[in-house]
Amino acid sequence: MTSTPPRISLPHGPEIRRLIVGLWQMADQERDGKPFDLDRAAEVLVGYARAGFDSFDMADHYGSAEIVAGMAHRALREAGETPPTILTKWCPAPGAMGMDVVRKGVETALERLGLDRIDVMQFHWWQYAHPAWLDALENLMRLREEGLIGAIGLTNFDAAHLDLAAKSGIEIATNQVSASVIDRRALGAMSEVAAAHGVGLLAYGSLLGGFLSGRYLGAEDPAEISDWSRMKYRRMIEAAGGWERFQAVMAALGGIARRHGVSLSNVASRWLLDQPAISALIIGARLGESEHRADNLRVFDFALDAEDRAALDAALAGLDPVPGDCGDEYRKPPFLTASGDLSHHLDSLPPVYPVTAAPARPGRQRVESGSPWEAVAGYCRALRNGNRILVSGTTATDPHGRCVGEGDAGAQAVYILDKIIAAITSLGGRAEDVIRTRIYLVDLDDCDAVCAAHARYFGEIRPANTLIGIAGLVGPYLVEIEAEAEIG
Repeated sequence: MTSTPPRISLPHGPEIRRLIVGLWQMADQERDGKPFDLDRAAEVLVGYARAGFDSFDMADHYGSAEIVAGMAHRALREAGETPPTILTKWCPAPGAMGMDVVRKGVETALERLGLDRIDVMQFHWWQYAHPAWLDALENLMRLREEGLIGAIGLTNFDAAHLDLAAKSGIEIATNQVSASVIDRRALGAMSEVAAAHGVGLLAYGSLLGGFLSGRYLGAEDPAEISDWSRMKYRRMIEAAGGWERFQAVMAALGGIARRHGVSLSNVASRWLLDQPAISALIIGARLGESEHRADNLRVFDFALDAEDRAALDAALAGLDPVPGDCGDEYRKPPFLTASGDLSHHLDSLPPVYPVTAAPARPGRQRVESGSPWEAVAGYCRALRNGNRILVSGTTATDPHGRCVGEGDAGAQAVYILDKIIAAITSLGGRAEDVIRTRIYLVDLDDCDAVCAAHARYFGEIRPANTLIGIAGLVGPYLVEIEAEAEIG
């Protein structure tokens, strides 16, 4: 019988447990000023570590999680015991990400933890259209060289932007994403990209906040839900087809659990741990209220056989795919969050680019992206005239004048399309307002990669499009894209 969760070595990071203690429910435990005993919580967390559950996941917005984890870390050090592995997150609002901003974010976490080094700093970015996320990651790389962090992780990045980050020279240890038998988005393109770059996927939501447990097998759809975790995952269940179809999956899980003499949660966890790209599961803990360590360990004492997999596959075939890619629930509707929007996280998302009046014609507005070519050649990134927005031919030039995704047309297309969306939204439009795009491609062998990127952004919008093969572009650019949008 397994006594502690096994460890796994990350190619670009530390050794971690395959079951990580997740502390995000601490934010719910402290909600609305509810009294919460930090000393008692730290004692409980020390108990987890001594039982072999010594990889802790937290974030800057999980209430007092970093403080409590730091207290547990200190208690174990002072007792001469091995301290836990700390994985925390930095989730800044979109804006400039100079070294001063990034250093402050890391130092704030270090101060709350009472440490001089974070094992894994996981970075979340709310808005890919804002290009400063690459600046943030580059500065995190520099802070890793200084020794303030051991490894860089991502949180809720989609496959395209994980790929772009890795191809931009960022060494990524992990990407933490929602994954479960219900939410299988991470098992497609994300798994392929992660494997290609040696990135370990950390799965949160693997038990849907407790919905994937025997308690809910055959249960009625709960009329009221009080905690944030289940509020969020009830939305996930609805996105996958609703409570009735969810119960069909629960019945299959329950049958497999009875065959093996384990819990329904064990079966759901075992299935996910068997997915090749999944390095570890993050199992949420409500410190001081309940704990399921002994049951969780049983996931390592049995294996799913062909009959089990066939039964589960048949039930899963009745679900709808959760829409979008990993992390989309935090970036565009439907927002599969506790509140159904981003109100628990951000007040608003300001325009990426400042809007100025176009002096040549009253009523026109324009934006500039900061590309040095705009000033050199005398043009703007996009111009709004009435309800029409015209976006200039755009390459993967960042605000510092560098080519992003050099040598990879697909990666360049992702960065370009983010810039185009940034320009359109800054001028009051939306991606859905795009009515035409034009793609200029240096090498037609790159057609598939660039078209796949275009489809990720516009596959449901279906604007008119023209793709043109050209002799070349100035500099190391492989693709240029322009767009037109009409508001209203």
